[in-house]
Amino acid sequence: MLTAHYEIFPYVNILDLSRTLFIPNPLQDDSQIFDVDLSSLITIHNKEDVIQKRNSLINYIWKGQYFPTQTLPTKIEREINESQFADLTNISHIDKITISMKYDVNSYSYLIVGKNDNQKLVIYHHGHTGDFMLGKNTIQNLLNEGYSVLAFSMPLIGMNNQPEIDIPNIGKLKLTSHYYFWFLESNDFSPIQYFLDPIAISLNYVEKQYQFDSINMIGISGGGWTTVIYSALDERVSQSYSIAGSLPIFLRSNQNDIGDYEQITPELYQTSNYLELYILGSYGENRKLIQIFNKYDPCCFSGERFTLYQDNISKKLDKLNHGYFDIVLDDTHREHKISNYALEQISKMMKN
Repeated sequence: MLTAHYEIFPYVNILDLSRTLFIPNPLQDDSQIFDVDLSSLITIHNKEDVIQKRNSLINYIWKGQYFPTQTLPTKIEREINESQFADLTNISHIDKITISMKYDVNSYSYLIVGKNDNQKLVIYHHGHTGDFMLGKNTIQNLLNEGYSVLAFSMPLIGMNNQPEIDIPNIGKLKLTSHYYFWFLESNDFSPIQYFLDPIAISLNYVEKQYQFDSINMIGISGGGWTTVIYSALDERVSQSYSIAGSLPIFLRSNQNDIGDYEQITPELYQTSNYLELYILGSYGENRKLIQIFNKYDPCCFSGERFTLYQDNISKKLDKLNHGYFDIVLDDTHREHKISNYALEQISKMMKN
């Protein structure tokens, strides 16, 4: 039996392999899930706890520095014309945003301004399979509905670079995997910044040059993980939709669900566990976080394990009296993707 997981081996596209090889759906063996006192894991009880938890996350990720709300991109190229966007329609123009970070890790994001602009921006974040144009169906659907799109690929993925660096006592490494980020951690630097700085800094530029009425975020797989943690930190994002993005650590009884460096860095989740991240991403005036799980996902986070915590998060937000959390189960397909059904649900919810 062939088993693989492209979140762990990000440059093997298991979805392509599955078209020619039979791969059984890796639904969880629930016998491996242990009883957990969820109330003891959630230390957020009021607004002050929300602020403290968010500040603790910022302090851990930026090592005592502030969340980068004032930093601007390294380079902006206005109204570019690149062949990769030739098939997209309903576009007014595209801005290319370059952000250079520590150890020469670069991020390239693109602001795709809609022709039928409804003055609303959606951040689209793709996962480990490649650059964000693999999510062209999602991007085009958003453009068709009048949204502008700020599109990202994960660090080291797609059009983003993979620098070669010399690490003391280790030697030279080419950063081809997020797992190498563990070697870069220090008392004054967390590589988690690589996942978050590009979004924050790109939004700083967008807010200076454009006037959008709202900012929402959609992410698939590793981009779904990014959506959860970014929305937990930045209240500029009103609505967040994470597709096949994460589960609490205690529900990851299958090795397919363990995830990359960013999904399992112990210090990060001791600062704020996944249940608390879901609350932080949901909390606030007119804010909400929606998780969408593919029931028969051949990659990760399949099944219905979310039922073990869904009500706890919703009830906690009811007590906090600000914000909304919900989960959508997509059983319309057997792929690791944002389906047309999911897009329909997102479209309806974003209009509310």
